[in-house]
Amino acid sequence: MDDGKHTGPRAAWWNRAGARRRAEAASATPADSGPGPVDAEPGAPGAGAGQPRPLHEPDEYSTPPYGGPGPWAPAPPVQRPVPTPAHGTPVPPSYPPHDAPGGPQTAAPGAPGAPGTHPAVPSAPPAPPAPAEAPGAGQPTDGAGFTAAHAPAVPAQPAPPRTAFAQPGAQPPPATGAQWLQYDPWGAPADSGGARPPAAPLDYQDGPGPRRSSSRGPLAAGAVLLALVSGVIGGGIGSYTERNGGFGTDRVELDQAPREDRDRAPDSVAGIAARALPGVVTLHVGGGGEQGTGTGFVLDKQGHILTNNHVIDPAGGSGPISVTFSSGETAAATLVGKDSGYDLAVVKVTGVSGLTPLPLGNSENVRVGDPVVAIGAPFDLQNTVTSGIISAKERPITAGGEKDGSDVSYVDALQTDAPINPGNSGGPLMDSRGRVIGINSAIRAADSGNGPEGSQSGSIGLGFAIPVNQGKRVAEELINTGRATHPVIGVSLDMRYSGEGARVSSKNSDGSPAVVPGGPSAKAGIRPGDVITEVDGQKVNGGEELIVKIRAHRPGDELELTVLRDGRSITKKLTLGSATGD
Repeated sequence: MDDGKHTGPRAAWWNRAGARRRAEAASATPADSGPGPVDAEPGAPGAGAGQPRPLHEPDEYSTPPYGGPGPWAPAPPVQRPVPTPAHGTPVPPSYPPHDAPGGPQTAAPGAPGAPGTHPAVPSAPPAPPAPAEAPGAGQPTDGAGFTAAHAPAVPAQPAPPRTAFAQPGAQPPPATGAQWLQYDPWGAPADSGGARPPAAPLDYQDGPGPRRSSSRGPLAAGAVLLALVSGVIGGGIGSYTERNGGFGTDRVELDQAPREDRDRAPDSVAGIAARALPGVVTLHVGGGGEQGTGTGFVLDKQGHILTNNHVIDPAGGSGPISVTFSSGETAAATLVGKDSGYDLAVVKVTGVSGLTPLPLGNSENVRVGDPVVAIGAPFDLQNTVTSGIISAKERPITAGGEKDGSDVSYVDALQTDAPINPGNSGGPLMDSRGRVIGINSAIRAADSGNGPEGSQSGSIGLGFAIPVNQGKRVAEELINTGRATHPVIGVSLDMRYSGEGARVSSKNSDGSPAVVPGGPSAKAGIRPGDVITEVDGQKVNGGEELIVKIRAHRPGDELELTVLRDGRSITKKLTLGSATGD
C-alpha cells in the first residue's frame, strides 16, 4: 500500500562510516513483529517486517538533533533567532493565525507530532531527551527496539522549507506534503503559505513606545574621562621621571646639607648686614636737568638721614628727593642742610614709622687693618654689601671743584679696600660691631686720578670715607642750624708753593693782608711768609693737606704748629676760630 512515503534510495544525512555500517547490519536483521499502531496517522512509523527503513541510522553518540529516543522521532524544536529591533527592544514570538495553512492543531495523545511542525516555544531551549521506556501497547517500535517519541500537544507552526545538502547519488526529497521530510537544521526558511509574518516590536502603551536613551553618550563620556585620567597619570609619571632621572635604582643623588635657620654671629659680615640694612636707604634725586643716585642712613627716629652733598646737589634747592628703604617702601624727603666743604648733607622724611637708626662709632678708635663693611647702592643696585679692611687713616683728599672750584671738599679720610662704586656715596662704613665709623665719599679711579665718584670706572680697591666724628659734628649743626661751621687759623696760603710744608702768603691778590688781624694766627704770632711744617707733630706736605688737617678738628680746639722762619723751626700754639660754611 502506498502510504505516501518515498521508496527509492534516500540521501544519507549522517555520513559517518561507522553509522552507515551499523545501519546496513540492522537492515539485514529481521525486525521484531508485533501489533502496529491502530488508526495510526498517515506517515506515522509502523512496526513489522514490512515497515520502511528508518530515515536516519541509529547514533550511538546520541548527537543532536538525531539522538534518542529514536532516529525517526520528530526533530526537536528549531531555536531560530528572533529578529530584534535596534536598541535592544525585545520582540515576542509571532504565531500564525488559526485559519492559516499549517496553523496550530491539536495532536492526538500519544501520537507523534505532525510532520513539518515544532512546538511554538521559541524562547525556551529544547528539553533533553527522555530515556526510552519498554514498548507497550499502542507504542510503535522499530526493529531495533526504540520507541517513537510522542510530540507534546501544543500548537504547531508550519515548518519552514529546508534545503538538504545533496550527497553524491542522492535522490531529491519527497514532494511537499510528505509526512516524512528530511530535516535540515541549517536550511533557510521557505517562502510557503505557512510562513510566519515579520515580527513587530513589543508595545508597552498605546501609541509610540518610550524613547530609549542611546548608550553612545555614556560610552563617549567614559572614553573622554579615561583619556583625561590617562593624561594626568602620564604627565605625573613624566614629571617624576624628569625630576628624578627615571625609575632606576642607579639614579644619582648628591649629598647636601640640610636647611638651617640659625642666626649669624653678630660680628660677622652677615650679622652686621642683617642689623644695618633696615637703616640704609637709597636716594634718587632730580632737578635742573640732572639726576643722581646715592645712599644714606637713618640718624634718628625723627627721620633725619645723612648723605653726601654731591648726592643731593642735582636737586638744587627745590628738586625732588625720593628715599627708598630696604623694605621697598618709598617716601619723599626734604633738604635740611648741606655743606660742600665737608661734602655732607642732611635730608628728612616724614610720615614713616618703624625707622631704624644706625648706631655711631668713634673714628678715633679705628686702627689700620680693622675689618669694615660697606653698604650702598652701587650703580643703583640697592642693598649691596661689601667688606674689607681699613687700609689707612688720615688720608688728606680733596674732592669736587668741577663747577668753579668753590665746592672743593677737604677730607682727612679713612681709606678702605672694601669695594665702593658710584652709588655707594653717602652710605655707611661700619666696624665689626655694626657701628658707623665713616661715610663713604670718594674713590680713586684708575683713569681719572684723585676725584669724586663721578667717574664710572668702578672700584680699584681705593675707597675713602669721611670719619664719623667729623660727620657727627656737621650733621648736628646742619640739623640744629641748617649750616655747618669750619675751623680756621686766619691766614691765606700760597697754593703755588712746591716746597715742604704750607707757606703763608705775603699778601692777598686783592691787597688785603695774608694774616687776618686779630685772628687765631695773628694772636699766635704767625707772620706772612712763615712755612708751617707740622700740626700737632704730624708733617704737612702742602697747603691742601694743612687745610684737611685743620678741618679735621672742631672750632675752639687748640693746636700746636711747627713753623719754619728764616731757617729756624719754632713752635706756636693757637686756638682754632670758626667760619660759617655755605
